[in-house]
Order: sequence, then C-alpha cells, then structure tokens
Amino acid sequence: MTLRRSLILGAATLPLAAPALRAQARPLRLVVPFPPGGAVDLLGRIMAEKLPPVIGSPVIIENRGGAGGLIGADYLAKGDKDGTMIGLLGVTILCAFPFMSNRLPFNPRTDLAPVSQITDGALMCVVNAESARRNGWTDFRSLIRWSRANPDQVKMGSSGTGTASHINIEAINAAANAKILHVPYRGGGPAITDTLAGTIDMMFDVMPALMPHVASGKFLAFAVSSHEPLSILPNVPGMKDFADLGLGQHNVVTWNAVMAPGGTPAEHLNRLNAAIRNIAAQPDFIEKLKPLGYGTVVSDTPAKMGELIAAEMPVWERLVQVSGARLE
Repeated sequence: MTLRRSLILGAATLPLAAPALRAQARPLRLVVPFPPGGAVDLLGRIMAEKLPPVIGSPVIIENRGGAGGLIGADYLAKGDKDGTMIGLLGVTILCAFPFMSNRLPFNPRTDLAPVSQITDGALMCVVNAESARRNGWTDFRSLIRWSRANPDQVKMGSSGTGTASHINIEAINAAANAKILHVPYRGGGPAITDTLAGTIDMMFDVMPALMPHVASGKFLAFAVSSHEPLSILPNVPGMKDFADLGLGQHNVVTWNAVMAPGGTPAEHLNRLNAAIRNIAAQPDFIEKLKPLGYGTVVSDTPAKMGELIAAEMPVWERLVQVSGARLE
C-alpha cells in the first residue's frame, strides 16, 4: 500500500503581500472539521496567524467537529461560494469517505473545490507510558503480540470513524493479525485527553498534538505508519522494520488540503491558492510545522490539487477494502 509522494513546494519566491492577494475584504472563514486541541486545529491556527497580512483581512476559525470530519466537510460544502470560506480537509474525507458510505450528505468531487495541498505527514503510534509499563510493552512488536494474546484489550483512540487513524489500525489488524480495539472520538483533542488519563491505551494519529506528550514522557513513541522512519524521528521505526509481523508493505502517508465550497469561481480559487503558496514559502511557517512532523507541501494550481485527489482515490479505495472501515 504505497501512497503518492506530494507535489513539490514551488512558491518560494512569492512576495509576502502581493497586491493581488489583498482583494479580500470580508473576513476569511477557515473551517476546521475537528474540535480544538487536535493536529488539524493546530495547523489551522498557524495558518490563521500567517494569512491576514497576505489577504488583507482577518481569518476566523470555525471548529465543526464530529463524524471523523464529515460534519465540518458537509458544512464547508454548503458554505458561501464567494471566496470568503475555506476548510482544512484530510485525505480520508476526500479520497476514502466515498468508498465507506453510499449515503454521504455531499459529493466530495463536485461539492468541494480544490485550492491547494498544505501538508503531508505520517501517523505516529504512541502509548500511555503507564499502560506500557503495566503490560510489558517495550516496543511496537511487543504491543502487537500482546494484543494477539489479549483480543480487544488494547484500546486505541482516534479522531473519529473513517479517519486515517481508523483505516490505518484496521489495516494493521488485518495484516498483522492484531486485535487492537478502535475507539472513535469526536476529535483528536478528546482522544489525547483520555490517552493521557489511561482511559484508553494508545493512539495512532498525526503527530503535531502528540509530540509534546512524547517529549514529557507521558507517551512512548513506538512506530510511524510510513514505510521508512521520519527524518525528524530517526529512532522511531517505520513499518518496514515489522515485516515479521506482516507489515513490511504497509505504508500510510496522510495529507491535508485547503478546499472551498464547490462552485466557488476560479478567480477566487486562484487567489486563495496564491495566498496559501505565499505563507507556505515563509521560512517561519515551514519551521513551525517541522517539529510537529508535518511537511509543508503545496499545489502549483487548484487544478493540480484536483489531480492529486483523483490519483489518490484508488489508493484509499484499496485501504478501505483491506481495513473494512465503514461510516455508519
């Protein structure tokens, strides 16, 4: 299961505040389809800090959590089409949800308009340090083997049903004959809270909101979902190290995209794409994301973002089939 490598960042020479980008008069509403405190929310807040000088207006974050991001995505799909509304949507909403339900309240291909990719990154497996000590989990291999002997006793929290975290763990369960129980939450923040408390044992999720708790020692980092280790965490193994568990070909890399309501005119999409490329080329934006495990990757044009979505859909269709994940 190999995912595409992202489009290369190509806007390093964009001026900080080009006049063409200042046509924005009303506030720009940025929909985050998860509650505050999770990784996507953190990304949204960094963007909301960097965009106003570029577009010439404030940015208002609207957290619309629930259903693995489906509620927020639906809200965006039905939103204003005048260039004053964008959202941060992950790869699973755009490329996996259509294969997980025949009853989506919107069509991701027609009711949402691409603006640009903004990040990519892998999922990281963390476990509650006390749970690990109590159960003798010293690494990812021992965790998987313990779960086989104790079905459904390892509880993994995610930001919701149908998220990359959910699909990833079900694919791992299937490939490794693991018996980890998926526990969906309304967002990453609540799942982190319960993992810190020991109510659940682990998470396999995007890195930004998890890293501080790894640094504090409350979480132990056991693995990343990509085939290779990440350069920022060279001592945390990738899936290639677990070929003996059946995971040698497992490779899940996620990304986030900036989208607008379907029907937003092309001139607004192009302007917003230019603004995203502008902030993504700023060194301090890149540096703020690096320690969190996010790479900064943008699309040259909205059309290129659309091409990426089309290319990724069959990849995630296969992942959904392997995982058996469904939206109720």
